[in-house]
Amino acid sequence: MRRSKGSVLVALAIAGTIGALAYPVVYSYPQRNAAAQAAIPTGDTVTTQWGPLTPADRDLIVKVRLAGLWELPAGQQALERSSDTVMKEAANHLIVGHTDLDKRVRIIAGKLGVELPNQPNSDQQGWLDEMTNASDADYNKVWAMRLRAAHGKIFPAIAAVRNSTRNTLVRQLASDANQTVLDHITILEKTGAVDFQEIANGAVTGTASPTGPPPPVPGRSPASAPAAEPSTNPDVSSSVSPGAPGVINTSRPGPEELNDDQGEPAVQ
Repeated sequence: MRRSKGSVLVALAIAGTIGALAYPVVYSYPQRNAAAQAAIPTGDTVTTQWGPLTPADRDLIVKVRLAGLWELPAGQQALERSSDTVMKEAANHLIVGHTDLDKRVRIIAGKLGVELPNQPNSDQQGWLDEMTNASDADYNKVWAMRLRAAHGKIFPAIAAVRNSTRNTLVRQLASDANQTVLDHITILEKTGAVDFQEIANGAVTGTASPTGPPPPVPGRSPASAPAAEPSTNPDVSSSVSPGAPGVINTSRPGPEELNDDQGEPAVQ
């Protein structure tokens, strides 16, 4: 009798253990199914040899193209109009960086069949007009703030696509654009004309784009987009940020060694 009760207790313990182990597995299947459904390309996502091409992917391609269409003229204008050497350096970076990115985005758009705009959108044209109409006293701030705000808005959008895209060409473009945009943010802040409080308050709007082009039509290639270039050949000398396509330069300068006012050794 004692042996029978012991056997029952052991059996119950084993059953309970199996149930406890099985519960998370069984419970997780609805969640797994939901995650799988979320990963399935739907709507306007199309299949390419480089992976699925989503509306968000196409929108990033358009945003990179639009950035060059208005920031190249803005850079050229600052070279011609501003007498500040740091402003000219920032303009130099804009021209070199966006000339390079525009070449990359046109190649990728051609492979993926994405139609590109050839003119800045109305918001961007308005920002160029605002720069043109700014007084000499206000020009540096208007120029730097508009461009810094635009780069600040596109920065997280690039990161979101870089994180989620399954298309290798779009991932490469996002990596290159990320590095160039960070370079431009840094050089724009170096001008000293950026009001960080105004940026934080969102008082300056950022870069805008349409929702992106429609899905590519199989078998039909969009018309080749002309290069986005300054109207003249400005003398620029900065280096291209991304380097080889898809390659990110991860080398960074070491932290500065600072001594305090009491002559203490630098913190290592």
